[in-house]
Amino acid sequence: MKRIVNFNSFNVFSIEKENWDVEYHNHNFYELIIIEKGKGFHHLNNITFPYQKGDVFLLRPSDGHEFSITHKTRFIYIKFTEQYIWENLLSNKKNELKKVVQLLMEDHSFVYESVIQCKTDREHLLQLARILLYEFSHKNTYNKEISSDMFSAIITILIRNTMSNITAKNWLTQNLSRIERILYYININALDPDKMKIENLAKEFMLSPNYISIYIKKQTGFSIQQHIMQHRIKTAEKLLLQSHYNISEISDKLGFNDASHFNKIFKTYKEMSPSEFKKKGVSY
Repeated sequence: MKRIVNFNSFNVFSIEKENWDVEYHNHNFYELIIIEKGKGFHHLNNITFPYQKGDVFLLRPSDGHEFSITHKTRFIYIKFTEQYIWENLLSNKKNELKKVVQLLMEDHSFVYESVIQCKTDREHLLQLARILLYEFSHKNTYNKEISSDMFSAIITILIRNTMSNITAKNWLTQNLSRIERILYYININALDPDKMKIENLAKEFMLSPNYISIYIKKQTGFSIQQHIMQHRIKTAEKLLLQSHYNISEISDKLGFNDASHFNKIFKTYKEMSPSEFKKKGVSY
């Protein structure tokens, strides 16, 4: 995979393309991509979702991606480093917000689709991105201060849209207990079979392979495998509703033995088959 290296701690620019001409790649920085206009598909970490005007994608350095453009697309890019975040965004923030931003930068549980679902927030973030682009490009008086404020507002809107899940709330209120750290780790890595091996999971949290299974079941009422499967089913719901993959392709991507096995497991959890779920357009 190609790796794009950027030596600037913060950069904002826009490009318009009819055809995507950059091969599948990752970066040495964080990247916010705002779709100002256009349609197509975003291939992110080997998962494909359609994109449209107002969509916002948050990419971390390890994320690989590329686009397939179906309608001429104008992208606004905001590239930044972790150092920029801490030096320019968090120096005057409360500890609670600092924790939220840290979680936002680390969490991989929502990377596939646009991170902004609220219609009003999509409109506001797009306007903020346009103002940020103007200020960054024109270098007027106090442009750095205004750019920092615009970026802070954009990140805050991202937080409002992505930090509503139970893992994030617990992380804020309890600063992650051991069981929360384990569940958070499972949530991020549930689709990585090597990291989900009992011996590797136990090693990550310095527990014995025998004890970690007992501990998780005692603390949550569910086994490790049940937690992993719940995450796989939730990911399957997203792919069924938002991607163009068929049942067999989703089964393969999520590591099921075959489509028949996927159908059986999905029906156990959702009380309907994947095709029925997709047809009904059930909200998850």
